[in-house]
Amino acid sequence: MKTFRTGRGSLLACDRVSFEVPEGRFFTLLGPSGCGKTTTLRCIAGLERSDEGDIDLGGAVLSSSRRGVFVPPNQRDIGMVFQSYAIWPHMTVYENVAFPLRAARARPPESDVRRRVVQALATVRLEGLEQRPATNLSGGQQQRLALARALVREPKLLLLDEPLSNLDAKLREHMRLELRTLQRELRLTTVYVTHDQVEALAMSNIVAVMHEGQIRQIGSPREIYERPASRFVADFIGSTNLLPGRVTADAGEVRRVQTANGPVTCVVPDDAPEGSEVVVSIRPEDVTVAFGKGDDGWDATVTQVVFLGECVDCRLAVGDVELRARIHPSVRVRRGDQVRVSFRSDRCVAVRLEASGGTL
Repeated sequence: MKTFRTGRGSLLACDRVSFEVPEGRFFTLLGPSGCGKTTTLRCIAGLERSDEGDIDLGGAVLSSSRRGVFVPPNQRDIGMVFQSYAIWPHMTVYENVAFPLRAARARPPESDVRRRVVQALATVRLEGLEQRPATNLSGGQQQRLALARALVREPKLLLLDEPLSNLDAKLREHMRLELRTLQRELRLTTVYVTHDQVEALAMSNIVAVMHEGQIRQIGSPREIYERPASRFVADFIGSTNLLPGRVTADAGEVRRVQTANGPVTCVVPDDAPEGSEVVVSIRPEDVTVAFGKGDDGWDATVTQVVFLGECVDCRLAVGDVELRARIHPSVRVRRGDQVRVSFRSDRCVAVRLEASGGTL
């Protein structure tokens, strides 16, 4: 738990946040700005002192309010890459990477410093640039330099605070793949902070979705996307259609929910008995659009069509409700077309209105 004092009182930034990162795994804290994810990371790094709770690394206690333990940041076996990279502009590439070793309490011999710097630069593909001024690097090279500086200490844990947010879209996608490949090769336990859902889904073994200082759900990227535990998670992760309704069956995982426009058969949580008010989440790619009449589905009018190459993004009016669908480009639809929409029952998920996901 972490609270900040402000001019208007106190601000609870992290509320009973608890999680465990398995060794060698890529763990992501995902959430909107101000949700507490960076504060959580800074507490792990020792840049903030948590008010309550324990932080352990490989069995060693780094922070414990109960036991009065607080290990300073420079004595924690942790490497960190900041959003701004925090590269020293007056130093060369070599000097930037060597600095953490030369500033350490137990400074290694210079021969060992050189060996480890050269190895770290080779790992991030910056070999041959040792004497270049740090300011003469491109954005992607600066990001890799900051990563090399974090890796040179050979830490047990790597912390990454939105390190790709300052890059352009194409370079960000490239560095995302590079960073994930490097983490796999080194089997380096990593905690990554981002507000970008695509980054979280593409890079992580485990994702923790945060909102208002709490963890709402923890799971694999597929679990988070396909089985959201709350309306917030469903709405925050990717695009979705949210339809309020009421459960009309009392047994089974796949049950019927009555919405304002008609029934939807979907996955319903066990704690939602018949009569429960829920919200059904239907991803746009799980909306089937077809011409003609049928027993299943709803009549709809196409109100917008956007061709995106790999798919067609459609807006559909079903009564007073607007649905979004992503369909294959071979399906030719035009604005004003009368179509029939249906949904895959195993891909639609209902969440209870009062479900917040809780803290873990």
